[in-house]
Amino acid sequence: MAQWWQQLQQLGQSLTPQQRAIRARLAQNPYGRLRSPLEVAIAAELGLTLDANSATVDDWLRLPEISIHQARALVALTSNGVQFLCLEDLAAALALPLARLAPYAPLLRFTYQDPASVVAPIQLNANTATPAQLAAIPVLNAALIAQLVGDRTAHGPYQSLADLQQRLRLNPELIAQLMYYLKF
Repeated sequence: MAQWWQQLQQLGQSLTPQQRAIRARLAQNPYGRLRSPLEVAIAAELGLTLDANSATVDDWLRLPEISIHQARALVALTSNGVQFLCLEDLAAALALPLARLAPYAPLLRFTYQDPASVVAPIQLNANTATPAQLAAIPVLNAALIAQLVGDRTAHGPYQSLADLQQRLRLNPELIAQLMYYLKF
């Protein structure tokens, strides 16, 4: 953190007043919404990144001109196992010209995650995963999968891991294991 702050101060001495103001705002709130391509470039210079394959709706909304619908669509795709490997993949998913997303390139990272990895398993959306997808989670048996799917069908989507635990009356040990495999 100290090194980041020193770099910010050194760069701030040779910048325009507008760039200094942007840097100061980002230093105070590095996770605020970026308002322009210039702010995206400055955020990238300061070391901020956004991983396209693990970004949340809130992460996507930090980028200028990304709508809530686009952010939700991108998160839905990654939740269902789609992995973005490059800026062109994002452009295709959003049906946008590549040139429109090009200003975001310095900030974006495309980290590939092997779905079969036991080190960092892909998280499934508990509200949309099929029974076959849920069967890939080592700590779930057929009875628990049927209970999970049946309850979400009868009572609607789960709001959180705590909601799932309460509705299915699961013990804390099982929830501690499931938190690595499920998202909401």
